[in-house]
Formats: sequence, C-alpha cells, structure tokens
Amino acid sequence: MPKGDVVSRGRALRRRWIAVLSVLTVLGIAYVLLFTSLLGVRSVEVVGAGDVPAGQIRTAAQVPERRAMLRVDTDAIAERVAEIPGIATVDVSRSWPSTIEIAVTERTPAGIYDTGSTLYLVDVGGVVYKQVSERPKGLPEFSLSEVAPDNPETRAVIEVRKALPEDLADKVTRWRADTPGSVEFTLRSGKTVRWGNAEDSERKAQVLGALMTRKGKTYDVSSPELPTVS
Repeated sequence: MPKGDVVSRGRALRRRWIAVLSVLTVLGIAYVLLFTSLLGVRSVEVVGAGDVPAGQIRTAAQVPERRAMLRVDTDAIAERVAEIPGIATVDVSRSWPSTIEIAVTERTPAGIYDTGSTLYLVDVGGVVYKQVSERPKGLPEFSLSEVAPDNPETRAVIEVRKALPEDLADKVTRWRADTPGSVEFTLRSGKTVRWGNAEDSERKAQVLGALMTRKGKTYDVSSPELPTVS
C-alpha cells in the first residue's frame, strides 16, 4: 500500500475519533448541565421585597432545590410569585453557577376601599390587594360600588388621578363615580371638584387651577368650556 494512502487513512481515522470524542464531550456536558446537581440550585435570592416578606416569596416560588439550573422553569416560578396579592411585577433569572434570583416590584397604595365591613388597600392600577385593620393616613378613599381594574368607574378614576398635578392629587381625600362620566373628588379643604369623564383631562386640570383662585365649595370642570363655582 502506498505510504500516502496509509497517511491519509490515518488522518481520516483521527478525524473520526476527534469527531466521536467531541460528540461524547458535548453529550457529557449536556448530561452534567441537565441531569445532575453539580450545577443545581443551591440558593434563592429575593430582590425588592419590603412589605411582602422574602420568605413568603420563596415559599410561593417553590424553586426545586438542587435541580439543574437549566431545567428550572423560571416562567412558572414568576407566575406563582405573581399570585401574591402585594406583588405587581416579577422577574426570575438564573445567576450562575447556582442561584435563582427573583426580582419583585411591590404594589404602591393609591387609596383605600371600604366595603362596609373590611378595609383594603388599592394600588395605582385599581387593584384591591391587601386587607388592613385601620385607615392609613394620607390615602384617599375610593367610594365606588366596586373597585377593580376592569371596572369602568375605577378605570375612569385612575385616569383622572393620573392627570392631576401631583400637589393636587396629594390633597384628595375621597374619590366618587356613579358612572364613568361622573368622576368627582373631595379635597382636604372640604372642597369638591366635579370632573365628569376622563376625557380632555389635561385641559380640565388647567381650567381647575385657574378656577380654584375663586372662593367656593364646588368646582365643576366637567365641561371645561363652561366651568362653574358654587
């Protein structure tokens, strides 16, 4: 057999062995990553927890201890944590080599809702999320028949609240709305503002600013072209 053919066959054989070893190496690494605890979960870090205890978040998360990091279902963990009433947003990520990080944003109270027998906190999106035993100071009451993100009156109140200048919004003690078009609120001074619907809120806010320089108890900007004071 010519020497050149022997060399070529030898090279071909080496290439095959290298290919086989490469595949076996990849399979070995995949096995270690996916089916052993060598790179498994050893800790769960919670970021952003305040009113909601970190322990409660870890319990709700149900992160499987020692499970291979790549096999941990981060979406499922996020869904479980999001069911905690006080949590607004959740982001779950892997922090190599062995930590699952759960970053949460808690709901910010924007008011209270009194059912007649129970007090609840309401967040900036109209979500009723926490029962409280006493009325927190500085939070306005949502005096609506129902408070919920999909409730039309709630949505109207939330939109109006967003449109108010911050210094005025901080003075509101009570929100009312029998319909989405009849939003009104009471200020700490006892004055009442009739806002109407959530449309044209920027103009209504400008008109109200000028209107409140006049004495009165009720300020009606539901029709900003024809505002009244009584």
